[in-house]
Amino acid sequence: MNKNSPTFERNEMTKNLELQLAKLEDIKGVLALQESYLVSNLSEEEKKSGFVTTPFSVEQLTHVIRNQGLFIAKDNNKIIAYIFAESWQFFSQWPIFGHMISLFPELKFLDFEINSTTSFQYGPICIEKKYRGKGLINSLFELMRTQMVKKYPLSLTFINKTNAPSLKAHTEKLKWTIIADFTFNNNYYYILAYDMNKPALTTN
Repeated sequence: MNKNSPTFERNEMTKNLELQLAKLEDIKGVLALQESYLVSNLSEEEKKSGFVTTPFSVEQLTHVIRNQGLFIAKDNNKIIAYIFAESWQFFSQWPIFGHMISLFPELKFLDFEINSTTSFQYGPICIEKKYRGKGLINSLFELMRTQMVKKYPLSLTFINKTNAPSLKAHTEKLKWTIIADFTFNNNYYYILAYDMNKPALTTN
């Protein structure tokens, strides 16, 4: 494991995991994991276990990796989880993120001034199903947090209201705060905020 990576409780499922910043050679593995949980590839039943909505191209992944905004977990060199963390400028190429940026003046969270300079877009996050519920989300999030807090004091994200597993993981395990909601293309979303100076809670 990377010496700067956080630790989490080990068991037979997680003892071989490595948490680290992604490298260009990891792109193939990230794309494979993305395809497995992309909402457009899932049945209605499969969506109940959680999904990701934003597909990334090789070019986009290359940009994020070079900007040190992609954090991954590996098991025996297979990528089994990832977290994206990038600027609003990068994410504004997708219309839904541009819409969310337009909502910033209306948002309130603690004493933060919410804009595209003080905050970044967290996510998507994806964890292979059999590794969920074992504390991995906390440790991978904490690795991301310790890097991104150097640049931003605040993180924002949005979660589809139908994605109950993701909402539960973020509000209950990571203690994100729901601060608003919005509608886009007939889908309904919660906006969540996180104080990047607050360490992620560990799980036992």
